[in-house]
Amino acid sequence: MAQQTARADMTADDADKPDRAVVRDALGVGVAVGLSGFAFGATSAGSGLGLLQTCVLSLLVFTGASQFALVGALAAGGSPFTAAAGAFFLGVRNAFYGLRLSHLLALPRAVRPLAAQWVIDETTAVTLAQPTRRARRIGFTVTGLTLYVLWNLTTLLGALGAKAIGDTRAWGLDAAGPAVFLALLAPMLKTATERAVAGLAILLGLGLLPVLPAGVPVLVAALAAPIALVAEGRRMGRGRRAAGAAEGPRGADGPTKPKEDR
Repeated sequence: MAQQTARADMTADDADKPDRAVVRDALGVGVAVGLSGFAFGATSAGSGLGLLQTCVLSLLVFTGASQFALVGALAAGGSPFTAAAGAFFLGVRNAFYGLRLSHLLALPRAVRPLAAQWVIDETTAVTLAQPTRRARRIGFTVTGLTLYVLWNLTTLLGALGAKAIGDTRAWGLDAAGPAVFLALLAPMLKTATERAVAGLAILLGLGLLPVLPAGVPVLVAALAAPIALVAEGRRMGRGRRAAGAAEGPRGADGPTKPKEDR
């Protein structure tokens, strides 16, 4: 009873969350992640891409993990098609985010194509953390706008300053993007299956890195999800069969009892 009362009080408090608190949380995420555009701009320019190419990537693609995967594969000598394929598969997750956010935000049809550009990890995380539709819309809009403006601005500054910085790998900037992505992803791995998928993907990606062309290990790592799901399905199937065998055969009126000795 006490737990139900506490849960009700918490729900009431969340429902009364002021707009300024939502804006504060959204700005915190947008500014913190938006500044990592410096690393992307410097890494992209250091990988051989021009200033215009680097800025267009941030303007149109606008998903950090895919952008870093693309320039990383190109810098390692991978073909443009392989690099683009790896970036594409990393970006597919945003389509699934969009399915969830479409229901939660319920935006007008005219706005949805523009809002789709902002459907990324950070805006999804902030939106899902809000208790009401109004708060979700505010969180999504403020996070998306802040992050989009800062990411593109810092991408430009990072690309312009790449020559002054020199080798981005010596400064460790090439690891900034993956580090931010992992920091956002880790709290989402709540179930054993999710952690198994992540672990298997890491093993596949790192294990195949020395033997496959640049960009290909990322594609192969995507196989971790179906492999883990098939293994989980088989495990659950064995568990159900074991539970059925323990209960014994069932007749029309329930489990069949063994005959007594006469």
